[in-house]
Amino acid sequence: MIKVIIIDDEPLARNIVKEYLADYAQINIAQECNDGFEGVKAIAQYRPDLIFLDIQMPKINGFEMLELLENPPAVIFTTAFDEYAIRAFETHAIDYLLKPFSKERFDKSLQKWLSQQNADKNTNAYAMLAEATVQQQLSQNRIVVKINNKIKIIPLQDICFIEAADDYVKIHTAEGQYLKNKTMQYFETLLGGEQFVRTHRSYIVNVQYITRLDPYEKDTYTAILKSGEKIPVSKPGYIKLKQVLGL
Repeated sequence: MIKVIIIDDEPLARNIVKEYLADYAQINIAQECNDGFEGVKAIAQYRPDLIFLDIQMPKINGFEMLELLENPPAVIFTTAFDEYAIRAFETHAIDYLLKPFSKERFDKSLQKWLSQQNADKNTNAYAMLAEATVQQQLSQNRIVVKINNKIKIIPLQDICFIEAADDYVKIHTAEGQYLKNKTMQYFETLLGGEQFVRTHRSYIVNVQYITRLDPYEKDTYTAILKSGEKIPVSKPGYIKLKQVLGL
């Protein structure tokens, strides 16, 4: 039996998917979820083979929800994104259903997945999709992290600095530190170079929290933050800071 979870904040959209799935005796709907928070819990509990996932949802969107999963299942997006945005998805193997979708289009998408039955391929395609569409996400004024069984939303303005930590990054805020399984390059690309500057290969700093720059060694500096913490600034990092701060 194939286990499926439907994650969409619109009851009508969930009902349509359920109605279309009724023709597939081999598929069992394990759970319906109203948002990404419920989705994360349901996926951990039921470990589905496939999820139908809306992108634009309250609390956290579909992309953010997937980022919180260690081993995402196969995904078929159900989205109201316009066709221009969808073109970014079409370069990858993950399928999508553009609302409102017909039974014929639904069957085509599901049959495509059933014929592949390749979770690794779908997971890898998701990773490529997430990277390719990172600038299209509507909620880039925040970062979502998972702490044990809880989900925390961190506004970008609350981040003091980001530090490399082996295979993770450590996000520092006034409230505490949070780990996220992403690379420094990912955050450097995501955050741009206006408010956040990569001052060192291991540090990205929110310039709003810098109080002064102290000379350290030849052509290097130390950034002193409002909290009193000291962040190394390499020669390339100092050049970037000078441009952003207008020095």
